[in-house]
Amino acid sequence: MSEENSTMKQVTPDSAVQNSANRKYDAVIIGSGISGAITAKELTAKGLNVLMLEAAPAKDMSYKGFKSYLSNYYANASKDNNSPYPDNPNARMPRSTDVSKLKPGVADTKGYMVQNGPLALDSTYTRVTGGTTMHWEAKILRMLPDDFSIKTKYGVGLDWPISYDDLMPFYQMAEREIGVSADVEEQGFYGIKYEPGYVYPMYGLPPSYLDKVVAQGIDGTEFVLSGETHTVKVRPFPQGRNGIPNERYNKGQGFTPVGALSTYQVEHGGRCQGNNNCVPICPVQAKYDARKTLVAAAKTGRLDFLPQAVASKVVVNERDNSIQHIEFKHYSSTSSTEHTVHQIHGKIFVLATNAIENARLMLASKLPSSSGLIGKNLMDHTYLLAWGLLPEAAGTMRGTKCTSGIADFRHGEGRKSQAPFGVDIHNDGWGWATGSPFADIESLVDEENKFGREMRQSVVDRISNQLLFAFMVEQTADESNSVTVDEEYLDALGNQRPVIHYQLSDYSKAGIAYSRHTSKVFFQRLGAKDFSSYSSLDYGHFQYEGEDYYFRGGNHFSGTHIMGTCAKNSVVDENQKSWDHNNLYLIGSGSMPSIGTSNTTLTLAALCYKTSKHIIEALNQYSVGVVSDSDYKIAKGASNE
Repeated sequence: MSEENSTMKQVTPDSAVQNSANRKYDAVIIGSGISGAITAKELTAKGLNVLMLEAAPAKDMSYKGFKSYLSNYYANASKDNNSPYPDNPNARMPRSTDVSKLKPGVADTKGYMVQNGPLALDSTYTRVTGGTTMHWEAKILRMLPDDFSIKTKYGVGLDWPISYDDLMPFYQMAEREIGVSADVEEQGFYGIKYEPGYVYPMYGLPPSYLDKVVAQGIDGTEFVLSGETHTVKVRPFPQGRNGIPNERYNKGQGFTPVGALSTYQVEHGGRCQGNNNCVPICPVQAKYDARKTLVAAAKTGRLDFLPQAVASKVVVNERDNSIQHIEFKHYSSTSSTEHTVHQIHGKIFVLATNAIENARLMLASKLPSSSGLIGKNLMDHTYLLAWGLLPEAAGTMRGTKCTSGIADFRHGEGRKSQAPFGVDIHNDGWGWATGSPFADIESLVDEENKFGREMRQSVVDRISNQLLFAFMVEQTADESNSVTVDEEYLDALGNQRPVIHYQLSDYSKAGIAYSRHTSKVFFQRLGAKDFSSYSSLDYGHFQYEGEDYYFRGGNHFSGTHIMGTCAKNSVVDENQKSWDHNNLYLIGSGSMPSIGTSNTTLTLAALCYKTSKHIIEALNQYSVGVVSDSDYKIAKGASNE
């Protein structure tokens, strides 16, 4: 591929409409993130014709477009999650820089998401081709088996209609597609199991020097919670980025990593180089993003891609309640709101935007589901940050954002009374908590009048000892946490914006409080000075049992179209198919009834493989020619027996 050109087969609105009128499309997919990309790849590989609508332009499918993202990031004074991705008034995205402390009873409308409180949620997603995998951290854990039945086991939250065992072969498919670097021997804990002989596609990435320093100080530390002893052990995380291929993968056939999107990039897309810039963009494309899956789908010749097409309405056939068509607005330029309105027909419709946008579109279409649960049970992982200074330099700022952490509080009987949590050891110092190293540089210049070589050395001295723990706390389903729409709040194209209603339960707050307790013990064991502070002026501030805390969002929006056992208790079934509309699928983390203590990407990807298999079977009823299910067999047998 040249520097300028994209490998995607892009179509015009008129040609897409004409093709749909001629019944060309077996499936219409809304959204090009990992959910949509996996579904498109699976369907096109089976001989099915797919149209994908993407709200954003497709400039990042070329090397030149990707370089423009890097330039944006380097030039942007703010280094927030979406800083590389330019503002697009026709398809706005939430930005953490838009969030501020809420006034009781007053909605904050300055960002794309209207914050209705009581607490402000600073989580984000990215409305560009490739979706939020463009800025994700790529820490990619499986859920624990217990996470699928927390209501039954612990009396909290909601159960899934499927088990870990049901999802296990699809986890393997997702790990193959993403190209996960990990070692089974280090990941099989607290009920997580693998098929005999299974190995990950690539060997695990090595822990950072900071990880080793922390492990030396806290490994073996014991905590007693609800009568159970939790013994701490620092473990490496599975990573969705390229490492060293495992020659034992797939019964000795090995694994070939997917590199950069463009062959123009000679030295890009190989093994992770440890740039410590995974969020918001990997400069060398060693990290997985959904564009890699999209390119594979495009190579089949069966994927039509229509960018700058914002889905605006899902229209139902009143005769049988099936989806008749989807209305979309196509804009020709990000500098103008001028647009045309079109209708797209297909046999199957797949909403694959994200938990917020799927719910927003359905509610704007006046389709709240027969259960009334569209938009409700909004979940996200809540993070407590704790930061301190180690007594000696520990190599902070080396490696990826996060190579290791602690999983020993993710399980156990304590889940009956407080939220479980995982712990990340951050290699990027206090960045998330204080804005380091940029804040350090400002302080050295403005307060200590340091410049040149002296300033550079002072920055090194300040940062090398920094340690930040990020405690990722589970949030359970709660109908009062929700996404709604309101005709008072419209975007530039006249589409209703999402309105967020968000609060933390005492269950989550108790987990956060215990996280803070563990951080104090960790710092004491490490001989580190604790600098953590939680101002009442912070937008995430709350009090629990007389103590001040603040939280940060995890960017893991989930639960707004949960799956369940029937139309009364859920929006979709175990295959993410709408109970109400027999040709509509709402896919992604919005279908998850619980999120446990693992980042949601791997689980939602696994769900999409399960859903794709179901869609292919459903479309067979239309007598569509479908090739053998080889991908499923390969991934299911990806073990070294």
